[in-house]
Amino acid sequence: MDSNNHLFPTYAQPEITFREGKGVYLYDKEGTAYLDFTSGIAVNALGHAHPHLVEALKTQADRLWHTANLFRIEGQEHLAERLCEATFADRVFFTNSGTEALECAFKTARRYHYINGNPERINILSFEGAFHGRTLAAIAAGGQAKYLEGYGPKTPGFISLPFGDHDALKAAIDYQTAAILIEPIQGEGGVRSVPHQCLRGLRELCDENGILLIYDEVQTGVGRTGRFFAHEWAGENGEAAPDIMAIAKGIGGGFPVGACLAREHVAEAMTPGSHGTTFGGNPLAMAVGNAVLDVILEEEFLRSVQTKSLVLSQILAELVDTYPDLLEEVRGKGFLIGLKARVPNTDLVAAFRDKGLLTVGAGDNVVRLLPPLIVSEDDMRQARDKMVSALDEYRTRNEDKG
Repeated sequence: MDSNNHLFPTYAQPEITFREGKGVYLYDKEGTAYLDFTSGIAVNALGHAHPHLVEALKTQADRLWHTANLFRIEGQEHLAERLCEATFADRVFFTNSGTEALECAFKTARRYHYINGNPERINILSFEGAFHGRTLAAIAAGGQAKYLEGYGPKTPGFISLPFGDHDALKAAIDYQTAAILIEPIQGEGGVRSVPHQCLRGLRELCDENGILLIYDEVQTGVGRTGRFFAHEWAGENGEAAPDIMAIAKGIGGGFPVGACLAREHVAEAMTPGSHGTTFGGNPLAMAVGNAVLDVILEEEFLRSVQTKSLVLSQILAELVDTYPDLLEEVRGKGFLIGLKARVPNTDLVAAFRDKGLLTVGAGDNVVRLLPPLIVSEDDMRQARDKMVSALDEYRTRNEDKG
């Protein structure tokens, strides 16, 4: 009997099992190497088995694993301080995942208005194509029909609006609106970027209407676009800064870590007993999170991401020019890059994988490339060669069919 028969059949997985990872490579049971441009869906920001992260985890594992939040956790306080020093935020709540961080953001926004005498402000406005996680609240916020199907009535309090429709957004704001929720770049939704002026406009719109601005930077954050967080590209002086921000993925470098960041006047609504978690912010997670920041916040690291990612963008732009029958355009920023395909994106993901390059699909028929931030120019050239080989074979095979 296939041992996979005992797992929920929720994933359509290829017949590959990885046993080891090192840097930008994964190795299967037979020892075959794959260039990993998925990073576990933007999670392994520093690649596989990064020595600084491994040492931090081992050291902490010898000391203390878990106490719950019944007691102060030194690593939490240190990581929270560092995150606040490097961002707009004044307070942090640690979770285990991005969807938990979003859940905290939703509750914080509603409770902020409740504490301030506006309990009717419960609605959160979001945008079509968004992805905010898999809880009932998160799929309601995302508003994608395929994730809502079969789970009963949509959780109330979430209103999904057309992406990029400013008039619809303004018309939707009323006395029940608590916040606007947005990803600076939609990852799952097809690597669709929100223009910088729109992020600044959202900040102004929220201020004008007394509502909160929430960013989902679960996928876009922790250096993925070449800035610590993607919204920073929209203004050097906080012109587009949020009131609340959910993060995860890269902050743990592969270990489950998430966090909800907020401004002081917002976070103070979350009084003792108003929210909690058993595992969130445990000593192991905090040790790894701090180790990630040791690297990401090093002088020149993010600048190197910016420089290297331009090389990848150029490589992909050349592929679009060379294969206009297969590829349409390049999207995204930094190392959150998408190739919009003219053929099924699933075909290209499989074709690249057959050549030893791992990529991941996204909405709007896009192939996402999410390499570790430590990827080298040589790694990217190898990726280009694998894509060229795969695209050549795909074109020839389909010409023969014609």
